[in-house]
Amino acid sequence: MTAWGEVEYTAVRELRGPLAVIEGVSGVGWDEFVRITMESGERRHGLVLEVDRGLAVVQVLEETTGMDPAGLRVAFAGAPLRIPVGPGWLGRVCNGRGEPIDDGPPVFGETYAAVNGSPINPVRREPPSEPVLTGVGAVDGLTTLVRGQKLPVFSVAGLPHLELAAQIAAQATAGGEAFSVVFAGMGLTHPDAAFVRDALEERSAAGELVLLLNTADDPVIERILTPRVALTVAEHLAFTGGRHVLVVMNDMTSYAEALREVSAARGEIPARRAYPGYLYSDLASLYERCGKIHGRPGSVTVMPVLTMPAGDITHPVPDLTGYITEGQIVLSRETHARGVYPPVDALSSLSRLMRKGAGPGRTRLDHLDVAAQMLAALARARQVRELADLVGQSGLSATDRRYLDFDEAFLRHFMNQRSDELRTLAETLEGAWQVLLTLPRSQLSMLPAGLLDAHGAQETVAGNVEGGTAG
Repeated sequence: MTAWGEVEYTAVRELRGPLAVIEGVSGVGWDEFVRITMESGERRHGLVLEVDRGLAVVQVLEETTGMDPAGLRVAFAGAPLRIPVGPGWLGRVCNGRGEPIDDGPPVFGETYAAVNGSPINPVRREPPSEPVLTGVGAVDGLTTLVRGQKLPVFSVAGLPHLELAAQIAAQATAGGEAFSVVFAGMGLTHPDAAFVRDALEERSAAGELVLLLNTADDPVIERILTPRVALTVAEHLAFTGGRHVLVVMNDMTSYAEALREVSAARGEIPARRAYPGYLYSDLASLYERCGKIHGRPGSVTVMPVLTMPAGDITHPVPDLTGYITEGQIVLSRETHARGVYPPVDALSSLSRLMRKGAGPGRTRLDHLDVAAQMLAALARARQVRELADLVGQSGLSATDRRYLDFDEAFLRHFMNQRSDELRTLAETLEGAWQVLLTLPRSQLSMLPAGLLDAHGAQETVAGNVEGGTAG
């Protein structure tokens, strides 16, 4: 008998990649936590993936390297993996399994919770209605993040998505209410992990951050566990502790690749691009854990960051993520090549819940009108730029040339900001007005006359926008 009060099994049929197959088991269920003791006395842990006719397939959290099937003793806990939850996580830096890597003691909590959790019952969901301000003008102004929303960032290898994720995690606030960030890094290089720790050091020291770092050389199973640990911690901080919690998960493509590797080791029939057929439901089981619950304080907001292989937005990971989430922030190679940070493609980006969390009584009276006019002008500017490529700028009308000036002013004086710059919403919207006023008043038809009068909009535009030509 073990300390868990359960029988130990020694009939390990085989070790296959990160999996162990145990024979002769009884009374074992799916998702049970497993303890594996080696001949040396070293202990490893795992989770039951499958049970069939006395065989149990266990995914080993620390990998199976160095394990001898003949010398293993396996004990089943009779319950899923549970972790302590509570405010003790705040200010801590842990690996993807929740074990401290900050030279501190183990994390203690008020109670324990199963890491797999469950999606929020739709009947109990409360509609999102308040913003989470990130301090990034392109996000706050045009694709406002709302408490309880899931808003992914779609990027490409080589673009500064990790810098943007770290900046948002460092700067985000919820209007002065109790706020925390849980940052889950998956498959990070060691330099990237060090960058995240440095970028979020101030927020961590303030006791507002939980940092989970899974590096590329950590076990693949840990990568599958990381977002589940992050969400379990966030749920307790939000729905029991009354905090508004932002969960940033970077990079979900690394997570999906880990899922594919385990699926291949299990011998499952692959679906699109060799990913398992349950990729959609697996991603949904993570993303749908965010939201607000009737009668409970706090909220969980999720921002998954993922890289699109070869920039393909139809790749299974971004494609399925788009079906589950409420919009997307798309980063652009072309904008990055022009030296603009963050390189957001505003016309490809969308926050479907923006109207629920922005505007009168939430952000500012003119916010939604300014955002709509900005996007309409950008769409027209893109058409004009395509026309200029065909006929040359000399063939454009005076109004069309104003749109080219607007496009440049938008990138340089609205979009562009330093990666350590916290831009208030007032600064973001005033910057948007300065850029919009490079256009004649007749082109600002989506803005009420009262707002145009208040900002001095004129039919003939003269002067510069911080050095950018307006006419």
